[in-house]
Amino acid sequence: MNIKLAISILLAMSLSSCGLIRNTPKNLFNDGYYVQTNDGSKRHVYIEIEDEILRIHQTKKINKLVIVDTNVSIEVYPKELNTVNNKVSVFNKNSFDIDFLTMPLKYRPSQKGVPSQLNTNLNGSVYTGYRTDKYIVSYATNPLNKSDRTINHYGFSFGFFGGLGNTAITPTTTNNHLTTEYDGVIFTKGTAGIIAVNNFTVGIAIGLDNLLDNNNKFWVYQSKPWFGFAFGLNLN
Repeated sequence: MNIKLAISILLAMSLSSCGLIRNTPKNLFNDGYYVQTNDGSKRHVYIEIEDEILRIHQTKKINKLVIVDTNVSIEVYPKELNTVNNKVSVFNKNSFDIDFLTMPLKYRPSQKGVPSQLNTNLNGSVYTGYRTDKYIVSYATNPLNKSDRTINHYGFSFGFFGGLGNTAITPTTTNNHLTTEYDGVIFTKGTAGIIAVNNFTVGIAIGLDNLLDNNNKFWVYQSKPWFGFAFGLNLN
């Protein structure tokens, strides 16, 4: 019961991720180091955000240390301009990613006479991977011929996950070696690719499950691959 309660809590956290994900630093354009792409050229910059104004500062390396020139701004992106502006800049940041993942839908191919299945069991995993975040800063002209700044975010991540879940153990899924039915605890692991668009995060996962009791030798899905959708909540 304690394990099931823990899984239920993890699932509840994942379902609330749509609201919580808005406050995670991965999805917000914060102060920090970025690689700026503008008119086909790339440069390493430091972004300072003050009173909703983006200030882009040049950086340089001195004795392997990155130095930021805070006295002069290369560019300034205010929230609103009184003129029409079509400027577009892209800022990239790479980082190590730690997420909480849940797979609400798993597709299990046919095994030992058991037809293909879609499972919706409780599960929760910790995900680690390499992530690239892309922020596109542009201006849209409003009916007053003024320009409003917009920032769109795209994130891409690929890595590995591991966690706990539950699954139905029945005579069918054990080739009739068991006559009883119960919810078994499984250890789930695999790889996942995650895509983030502004406040929405979704991924595709490929994994294996291992039943954590003595009936694992009868379970037809023991260490068999499955495919599923993943939803995540960023933890770092």
